[in-house]
Amino acid sequence: MPDFWGSDRPAAGWVLGVDSGGSGVRVALARADGSTTTGSAVSDRPAVVGARGIDAGSLLGLVVPLVGRLMAAAGVRRIAAACVGAAGMASLGDDLRARLPDGLSEAFGVEHLALAGDAVTAYAGTLGLRPGVVIAAGTGVIALGTTADGSGWRRADGWGHLLGDVGGGAWIGRAGLEASLRAHDGRARGSELLLARARAMFGPVETLPALLYPRADRPALLASFAPEVAGCACMDPVASEILRRAAAHMLESAAAVRPWPEAVDVALTGGLFRLGEPLMGPLRDQAQWLLPEATLLEAAGDPLDGALLIAGAMYRDELTLPTDPALLRLVRRPSVSGETDSSGQV
Repeated sequence: MPDFWGSDRPAAGWVLGVDSGGSGVRVALARADGSTTTGSAVSDRPAVVGARGIDAGSLLGLVVPLVGRLMAAAGVRRIAAACVGAAGMASLGDDLRARLPDGLSEAFGVEHLALAGDAVTAYAGTLGLRPGVVIAAGTGVIALGTTADGSGWRRADGWGHLLGDVGGGAWIGRAGLEASLRAHDGRARGSELLLARARAMFGPVETLPALLYPRADRPALLASFAPEVAGCACMDPVASEILRRAAAHMLESAAAVRPWPEAVDVALTGGLFRLGEPLMGPLRDQAQWLLPEATLLEAAGDPLDGALLIAGAMYRDELTLPTDPALLRLVRRPSVSGETDSSGQV
């Protein structure tokens, strides 16, 4: 875990971090000053998405037994504060915001709760609580930064694979498969090498529509082809150009949210950057003119680290990240503090 915690404060209560995404849920416990952390517990089942968005009961059903095992192993009897970071919190988090405060209070005695988008926990896990910009790239991609005065968040993209996420894993995979089909049809700007990789991975490319279109996990399936595009980039100009455009789109999103024109740290986090040099090379090259005065940094931590950091800072009343009704909402139990959250609700 990155050393973002103030080491001059004594260890006090225990805090909980939750990272909920499309591929599963991870949880971990830590002392509020970060002096002690447990290992993480993982479920490879994601929370169910229903009519009200992410289903709180489903998420609690995954989180409660995982946390219970960690508490028993560490001898923890009560959790004072928690941060739940969830993919889709901003647009699909109504049920989580309505039901998680009571659910986590009843299960573990949680008094202080932060409900965050996964981009916010990725930001905290990468940059800590300081200003800057984060590009979080996996199946999708979002850029997140603070405003110039530190009073709010600015975001770009993260709109899903049908409306955005331009440059993310699903976008790269789709572009690679499009180039495969162009070669199959004999159209310009096709790639015979990508066509061969698509056939090896999916079978006859004529069956791709039937394979992709009905799938609920279509973005993940598209993103599974992104490593094939990266693997072809050093030999194939079409694949190389796809990654160059992906890097440019990510940098353009980061430029849209940078808080000021002066020097700024831009941290890169997410599984997509494991593609390595085929993506990182174009990022570094194009940052010189698309993000001048920016310093590209590797992530110091991950979204689960960020969730623990936010929970600990909230417990110590030292959280400096901007609150937001959708991206970062703080809930404090009235029986303990009598305080209200950033939206004026208990």
